[in-house]
Amino acid sequence: MLAWYLYKLKTYEGELNYSSFHLLAGVRSSLRAKFRHVLFFLRMLCISFLILAIARPQSRSSWKDTKTEGIDIVVSLDLSLSMLAKDFKPNRLEVAKDVLADFIDARPNDKIGLVVFGGEAFTQCPLTTDHKIIKNMFKDIRAGMLDQGTAIGLGLADGVARVKDSKAKSKVVILISDGVNNVGEIAPLTAAEIARTFGVRVYCIGVGSKGKALQPVALYPNGEIEYDYVDVDIDDETMTKIAKMTGGKYFRATDKESLESTYKEIDKLEKTIISEKSFTNKAEHFLPLALAALICLMLEFLLKRFVFRAIP
Repeated sequence: MLAWYLYKLKTYEGELNYSSFHLLAGVRSSLRAKFRHVLFFLRMLCISFLILAIARPQSRSSWKDTKTEGIDIVVSLDLSLSMLAKDFKPNRLEVAKDVLADFIDARPNDKIGLVVFGGEAFTQCPLTTDHKIIKNMFKDIRAGMLDQGTAIGLGLADGVARVKDSKAKSKVVILISDGVNNVGEIAPLTAAEIARTFGVRVYCIGVGSKGKALQPVALYPNGEIEYDYVDVDIDDETMTKIAKMTGGKYFRATDKESLESTYKEIDKLEKTIISEKSFTNKAEHFLPLALAALICLMLEFLLKRFVFRAIP
């Protein structure tokens, strides 16, 4: 651009034929004439700033090693249709998710995973310190999304499989269910033996009031659910044995408050130091350059319009 400007400069200068220059000997160039090249200089600055802005400058990114204290926890959550029972408001599953979200927020340094089970078990999220991912998944899990039934043994075994290879000193599975094991290839006590073998402590939580509760009794093809008052049937004995075999505890949560109190016991667990690498991107720096280009462009326009006006 500079070479082109110098080449075309001659064509911008006017010519005047006159017989003698003696009368012009004392005429000096005006300041306006001396600074006429400032327009081209501003245009060059504008384009230079735009090129730098488009290059998207950033401050240097860095790796950061951090060490925090925590335990590894896998929550195994029952998604059988009975979790829609209305003895909890609005139902057992929604209350369980709300309390679990508060529990996750209270333990920012723990690795937490999520397993869901009904007639089968499924790992919704492996162990992670990115707790926002788990909480976002709560919106997608619903009662009845898996095969019908309550496979407590499969839910526990899957939870143990997620945490068994952890290097943490404390490995925990929180098993939340409101029913009795009635399907699945693995018996609950067999899954408890597996947990004990790998040093996994199991906390069992039976969710449901005592007596009768308004529960789903039929699911129709159109998605409608029929409710009726039926006896609350939770296998307290089996879940107590599971907790005892693995060094954990069994809790019966009959309302939201009692469910919240069960999680406080986990705060007493031994903590271990875990190492975590985090990658941080610094802020973008294109905006000041883009603003400088805009200022230069506006200055050029104003000077060309009002100060260095050219006569055709």
